Amino acid sequence: MLTLANIDRVYLACGSTDLRKSIDGLAALVQAGFELDPFSSSLFVFCNHQRDKLKLLYWEHNGFWLFYRRLERGTFQWPVEPKVTPMVITTRELRWLLDGLSLEQQKAHPRVTAQHVI
Repeated sequence: MLTLANIDRVYLACGSTDLRKSIDGLAALVQAGFELDPFSSSLFVFCNHQRDKLKLLYWEHNGFWLFYRRLERGTFQWPVEPKVTPMVITTRELRWLLDGLSLEQQKAHPRVTAQHVI
């Protein structure tokens, strides 16, 4: 089960990725293409060209998790501009994407860092 509590960073592979790749292919893309460590406590997220399927790659303890999400209707609000380096987002922004929302949420409550109780 995916819990976002143990994840240090979330990396989005902007643009589209060939989702025929499985664990080894995606891990190789992370390591060789992005020059990142696929064995870190980071979550790597990939989207197909039609923006209706996602794969999430995550290393935990002694093996990889590979999560797959397919939408029956609609598309993910995925950044379409391909980049050489992946985009770093927060776990909150990841939840927005998984819910079909944009990364540039205008209606979301802003983050508040409380200093003391009133």
